[in-house]
Amino acid sequence: MSANTTHDKLPIRMLHDRVLVSTDIPEGERRSSGGIVIPATAAVGRRLAWAEVVAVGQSVRTVEPGDRVLYDPEDRAEVEVRGVAYVLMRERDLHAVAAERLEGAEDSTGLYL
Repeated sequence: MSANTTHDKLPIRMLHDRVLVSTDIPEGERRSSGGIVIPATAAVGRRLAWAEVVAVGQSVRTVEPGDRVLYDPEDRAEVEVRGVAYVLMRERDLHAVAAERLEGAEDSTGLYL
């Protein structure tokens, strides 16, 4: 993770099994891989989202700051720190982790789900 990111040295310390993440894209309209614009009001099925881990509590064992994680945006608690919105969740609410440090690990399946 770059030393110039806005969330370096946040004035908080996560407790227990809590994970603080920064979401990738704001809610609203998005674009499909074919270039079609999908409005924010379009009804879609349950959709998971990717985010970057910013901070972890001392009991968190599977993710580290800088990892990308897959989570359910419907099961989230938002918090604002220094004017930036983050999502707070428990480690058990994460569905997958993607990190370069996992490549080549004996029990790793790689970055694929």
